[in-house]
Amino acid sequence: MMLQLLGEYDCKLDGKGRMRLPAGLLEQLQQWGAEEFVINRGFEKCLTIYPKIVWDGITKEINRLNVYDKKDREFLRYFFRGAQPVRLDSAGRILLSKRLLDYAGITKDVILSAVNDRIEMWDKEEYERQLEQEPDNFSDIAQAVMGNRPLGHITDESA
Repeated sequence: MMLQLLGEYDCKLDGKGRMRLPAGLLEQLQQWGAEEFVINRGFEKCLTIYPKIVWDGITKEINRLNVYDKKDREFLRYFFRGAQPVRLDSAGRILLSKRLLDYAGITKDVILSAVNDRIEMWDKEEYERQLEQEPDNFSDIAQAVMGNRPLGHITDESA
């Protein structure tokens, strides 16, 4: 069964770069025994928090890439750049590196957005800017991306 996280959470960093994970998110993660994570740069100006079990599955696939192919090497370098393992401390916090926080422009106010099996971590102001850019034609995009898929039906792949 696949890990499926849900929710959007307001958080704050403390002066040491630590962030307490919200109870609603912790509860979901604990169902999967997730106390170890890998944090990395996201595709946009955010950080991505991967439960370790998810990270291991992704890297298993990525490790099949051909290191003798230039595009594969470039992808490997960019994907792994900045990745760091973290564990929850006894207070349910994770410690974030200054380098990663600087990359995402995160200073204090944070939004955590659960996306499938991972968590995007955004500076609150940047996240709100992203939401303002939501396209007016989202239904057209949804149809183009999902229109040919049998949504609402359980298939062997989704079970």
